[in-house]
Amino acid sequence: MTSTQTETQTQTRTPFAAHDAVPAHDAVPTHDRPATHDVTNQPPPLAPYDSAADAALLEGLRREGAEWAEDDIRRLGARAGSAEAQEWGEQANRNEPVLRTHDRYGNRVDEVDYHPSWHRLMRAAVEAGLAGSAWADERPGAHVARTAGGLVWGHTEAGHGCPVSMTYAAVPALRAQPELAEVYEPLLTSREYEPGLRVPTGKAGLIAGMGMTEKQGGSDVRTNTTTATPTGEPGVYTLRGHKWFTSAPMSDVFLVLAQAPGGLSCFLVPRVLPDGSRNTFRIQRLKDKLGNRSNASSEPEFDRTVAWLVGPEGRGVKTIIEMVNCTRLDCVMSTATLMRKTLVEAGHHARHRAAFGARLLEQPLMRNVLADLALESEAATTLTLRLAGAADRAVRGDAGERAFRRIATAVGKYWVTKRGPAFTAEALECLGGNGYVEDSGMPRHYREAPLLSIWEGSGNVNALDVLRALGRDPESADALFAELALAQGADARLDSAVAALRTELPRADQLGARRLVERMALALQASLLVRHAPRPVADAFCATRLAGDWGHSFGTLPSGTDLDAILDRALPDRG
Repeated sequence: MTSTQTETQTQTRTPFAAHDAVPAHDAVPTHDRPATHDVTNQPPPLAPYDSAADAALLEGLRREGAEWAEDDIRRLGARAGSAEAQEWGEQANRNEPVLRTHDRYGNRVDEVDYHPSWHRLMRAAVEAGLAGSAWADERPGAHVARTAGGLVWGHTEAGHGCPVSMTYAAVPALRAQPELAEVYEPLLTSREYEPGLRVPTGKAGLIAGMGMTEKQGGSDVRTNTTTATPTGEPGVYTLRGHKWFTSAPMSDVFLVLAQAPGGLSCFLVPRVLPDGSRNTFRIQRLKDKLGNRSNASSEPEFDRTVAWLVGPEGRGVKTIIEMVNCTRLDCVMSTATLMRKTLVEAGHHARHRAAFGARLLEQPLMRNVLADLALESEAATTLTLRLAGAADRAVRGDAGERAFRRIATAVGKYWVTKRGPAFTAEALECLGGNGYVEDSGMPRHYREAPLLSIWEGSGNVNALDVLRALGRDPESADALFAELALAQGADARLDSAVAALRTELPRADQLGARRLVERMALALQASLLVRHAPRPVADAFCATRLAGDWGHSFGTLPSGTDLDAILDRALPDRG
């Protein structure tokens, strides 16, 4: 118990014995009593603010070929930071989705009810082109613009980003079956959000989900036991089995893995069949998750569930590879968004809160913490947009960018998402006890952070995928070193790190995979910052992340770091 608590309890203890009572006529109405204190030294609400007011983001948008989208991104950033949109995010998480397995009459319905704010968030995201519409946009940089939109709109809340991401990722996988893509792609790339279970082809726009993992295997999808039995109709099968983690179960269509006669295969499963009847999609329960609470994640069972084959039998993993590349990019994007959001929250608090005679933002140690966080945030944002640029150019036929994307996305997914939880915890701590209460929003962000390292393959899965790329696709390593060579000679610390990587690569093995991938990620981030960020940012990053002039937590930047330049760039004065 603190001295303040002791003093308060002493002062408020009644001097009267239990049988003594204050006469009723002497009682003072509560509303007439003078206030016990004035509320001072608390920051004003952050909203409204502009989530697109991020120099690293806007510079990356232009550099990666989507400067034409800047006005739209700025408008979306203003909307994301509005009091209205911020409240949508709060409401969608306070009012979690509810499963209804049966209607009032006992009929099986398997529906999930969401708060209206969930649908407002979804509608805004789809209309802004954050779902599948980039695939229908022929302008160079369309996928970069879509990623930048996610970086700013994600300041609202993270849960609805899951079905938005899955819809985006479903399109390239569906293209493995052209006749299905012809029907469904125009609806998946639509900017119309139309909730409710109806015949997919009768709707103005569709949302897609995925059903890959099962309880016995998780990421090891080749152990799946769900079976696919051919029917008499070409390309049509029936499924029987279960899935362990299927998010957004009210999506219109799902891509599902199942064991066909020819091996593990990919299938398209609609919730409603062409004749208007419900497909069998029995939701056993919703997951009681640590975070991502606004988004329903379910355990569905299939029993004579009608499905259409996507790609050849036995090539299910190959069919979904493009989908995995897309969703892994979105994991990096979402972590970078979370970093930026919590940094802005921490900076806003420090700007307005005073302690020990000065504003927190004026105190050297707090400036060190915030500047260190700003370095990490800028590195994550810059890498995210570089990966989006590679994805955009790979789609348009650039073989070099395809090879770079193959390895760099797995590297980025491993490292950036690993940094998210520690970053978010430090940003929360900047608010002190204020950050530990739900009203601040910071606990919601903190609970969200670990998911992004788990989703689409945990750290080990992604580290092993990097080793697989090095072994099977040597051109991917060549592409990575070609990227790093663009900064050669600009910083001796970076040159040394790249030389060490070249030495380590031939000895790469599973035991040392994490260590290797970490070094690859730091070298890649440093290379991007050396080439594109202001000198104080690049110098501090190389000194700490590459040369080791750093502690074991944020806020340990060395003496001589230009904190002013870093903070002025990351946290422009908002008044």
